[in-house]
Amino acid sequence: MKTAAAKNYSNLVFDLGAVLIDWNPRYLYNKIFATAAETEFFLTNVCTSAWNEEQDAGRSLQEATEMLVNEFPKFEAEIRAYYGRWKEMLGGPIQETVDILQELKEGNQYKLYALTNWSNETFPLALLIYPFLQWFDGIVVSGREKIRKPNPAFYNLLLDRYELDASATLFIDDNERNIRGAAACGIDGIHFTSATQLKAILEEKSILPISLFHS
Repeated sequence: MKTAAAKNYSNLVFDLGAVLIDWNPRYLYNKIFATAAETEFFLTNVCTSAWNEEQDAGRSLQEATEMLVNEFPKFEAEIRAYYGRWKEMLGGPIQETVDILQELKEGNQYKLYALTNWSNETFPLALLIYPFLQWFDGIVVSGREKIRKPNPAFYNLLLDRYELDASATLFIDDNERNIRGAAACGIDGIHFTSATQLKAILEEKSILPISLFHS
């Protein structure tokens, strides 16, 4: 039972990458480059996070790839590997968080949604690889909508599409920037750092029952 002080939420919204799915381009590039320093140089200066985010916002993989090949021709093979070998960047599910999601799904007390910055061209692969993505009542993918977190319009799109009350919605994301974006739309957030931390907060908020034993 919820305590008197607990806020009543109806909707829980999950980020996917680094919360439920372990994605890291280093898994691929540590195979390609001889040293970690070379990997970091490449990801800092060539295939950067900012470049990748434009694909999350709807730019095509082909356009993004050719743009960098033209700019950094000596890294052509490594650039083409980014999407040519994209599945090698996936480290698998973050099982402890998936277990929390499963508990919430089986409890059937909350509507569950995902709000993800992800290329629309690679997301179909994730749908095939991770069965738990079928547990959500709705998923909004930035690459499909051509807008991404932390733009307020992206959060409002989720709210409008599924007719959600922002004040009854709780958002979970590993990026503080995205939590601030949600807050600007009236959505409470949890800055995810680990499944253990998330479980403790959800118990504190009476969203999950308090465990008798904590590992």
